[in-house]
Amino acid sequence: QVQLVESGGGLVQAGGSLRLSCAASGSISSFNIMAWKRQAPGKQRELVAAVTSGGTTNYADSVKGRFTISRDNAKNTVYLHLNSLKPEDTAVYYCNLRTTWGEYWGQGTQVTVSS
Repeated sequence: QVQLVESGGGLVQAGGSLRLSCAASGSISSFNIMAWKRQAPGKQRELVAAVTSGGTTNYADSVKGRFTISRDNAKNTVYLHLNSLKPEDTAVYYCNLRTTWGEYWGQGTQVTVSS
């Protein structure tokens, strides 16, 4: 069974920074994609950023140049550095892992950006 444990998040002023972490454990295929997705109240869940086990990254247009995703394959951990935060970045952020055998989700962590 795969488990994802998230940490980070919280309340920050506009223009501030945060770092989210997500550690995966269990049976993880050598090829996998780790991602962060977010869901704001009344909105659909959307992709924020993703990184493959080979290091290829993908970002939503709304966060390009402000957020950075990275991973430590030895620790099966993915990070999301959130810089220049805006009130519209307020959402629950979910860690997502896709492996050869399935898709898994973290419990979610709240990010709130005050204006």
